[in-house]
Amino acid sequence: MTNTILTLLSWSRLEKEYASGHWRNDTLYHLACRHAGAAPDRVAVRDRRGSLSYADLVGRSDSLADRFAGAGLRAGHRVAVWLPSRVETAIAILACSRNGYVCCPALHRDHTAGAVIDLLKSVRAAAFVGEAGYGADAGTHDVFARLAELPSLRHVIDLGRTSDGAAGSLPGAARSERPINADPNVVSYLAFTSGTTGRPKGVMHSDNTLLANARAMIGDWRFGADTVIYSMSPLSHNLGFGSLVMAVAAGGELVVHDVARGASVLDRLAEVGATFIVGVPTHAMDLLGEIKARGAGAPPTVKGFRISGAAAPKALVAELLHHGIVPQSGYGMTEAGSHHYTLPEDTPETIVETSGRACDGYEVRIWSSENADVEAPVGEVGQIGGRGASLMLGYFDNQAANEEAFNAQGWFLTGDLGRLDERGCLQITGRKKDLIIRGGHNIYPAPIENLAMQHPAVALAAAVPVPDERLGERVCLVFALRPGHALAAIDLLAHLDRLGLSRYDMPEYVLELRDIPLTASGKIVKTGLAAQIRAGSLVPVAIRWEPSSSAAR
Repeated sequence: MTNTILTLLSWSRLEKEYASGHWRNDTLYHLACRHAGAAPDRVAVRDRRGSLSYADLVGRSDSLADRFAGAGLRAGHRVAVWLPSRVETAIAILACSRNGYVCCPALHRDHTAGAVIDLLKSVRAAAFVGEAGYGADAGTHDVFARLAELPSLRHVIDLGRTSDGAAGSLPGAARSERPINADPNVVSYLAFTSGTTGRPKGVMHSDNTLLANARAMIGDWRFGADTVIYSMSPLSHNLGFGSLVMAVAAGGELVVHDVARGASVLDRLAEVGATFIVGVPTHAMDLLGEIKARGAGAPPTVKGFRISGAAAPKALVAELLHHGIVPQSGYGMTEAGSHHYTLPEDTPETIVETSGRACDGYEVRIWSSENADVEAPVGEVGQIGGRGASLMLGYFDNQAANEEAFNAQGWFLTGDLGRLDERGCLQITGRKKDLIIRGGHNIYPAPIENLAMQHPAVALAAAVPVPDERLGERVCLVFALRPGHALAAIDLLAHLDRLGLSRYDMPEYVLELRDIPLTASGKIVKTGLAAQIRAGSLVPVAIRWEPSSSAAR
């Protein structure tokens, strides 16, 4: 099938990835069909309203693909999906893989109708699948009422609300005689970056770039047809989407997290027989909190927990291991997937202190912070660069971003800072743009945040800059406490000191908040916090650390 979208895909990359075996001739749809043929009744995806077998998933994907084709969609057209976590998202993704459309499901609950319309315009969406009453401003703005603004749009599906029981449904299973896309190298997935540092960019992936990462993790963590992946992250986020790709690649089951507010996650995990959980540290903390509150153990089927978005605190890792759950610490991004992670046999220290090693088919090197074309020595902090089978095909319709994203040697520059140790394990020290410069001294936020998160009373922590007329910037530690805990700010600094934070990096301002804003992927919106501090709507408290400051020392 001809790729009608301009990408960075080259013949040399095709040759390399096929020769290595990291790219193959399967699409996501072909894999689902294979499982449907071998075990048609095996559950593929489940939400609280029910489940779809592999035969159901393929049949309903065929039917939806037929509906799109009947509306005039052609290969390469973009299909936008704005839904909460529900099985219809999986159907739409498979339908796009089948017909060679580009699925755009990275529209989040915290998006406004206006933001979604802007994103649909930017990709010239040809079809839209949504749920009435969904989104950050659904009470005052109806996205469906504004779809007429999109001249590219050819088909709209309104599924209604799941919350009031009036939800509609996509077409039932039906065999399609239309031609099937057999090319796993055309663009099939277009996701938007989180946009916390600027306007979101559209990241393009093919079935092969998506499946390369999934196959590596399946092999390393020994997933198979009996694997039940429970994704705490929504399917609109790359973590949740990646969980679906992994489940289909393994022939296992994906359970989307859609329990009602206040309902027991512990009971849901036991009910579905979850074996592996995907989420962020907050999800793990909440699960452990419920286990403790009920005096119960973890469901015996749960063997692993992928923790993304932030480093896994030491106490959290220890508690998960105590309950027989092996945490997986990792590093990844929309552009390259979850390409770094720890292994089941890694030590607790490796899980806490690093993001593990690069998976099969992906490489990481550290480049100088001053010159991205010069490789940094082992152990030195620099820009993280990567390349490999799971790397994107480029940014959609954005030549400037494509040119800026790579160094002269062709390595993708992530914008993150880190170091590689002698084992090849990656330690994240922060984002290049997050760097706080105090009087010419570079301070990396990530180590401060990671140490703060190791205090049992701290739920969330972010190190952000406070403008200073003399020094340029000073560090402010913004934190939220776990329910039922109290912690004096000076004792939190004492904790940082005990764990080895340099006095030159010690926060000089603190700000305790009851709630800290998060992105849909569970990351703290640090740019928003810094902006509010600059505007004066948030007022940090000045604090000075001295070794004798805390009576506890």
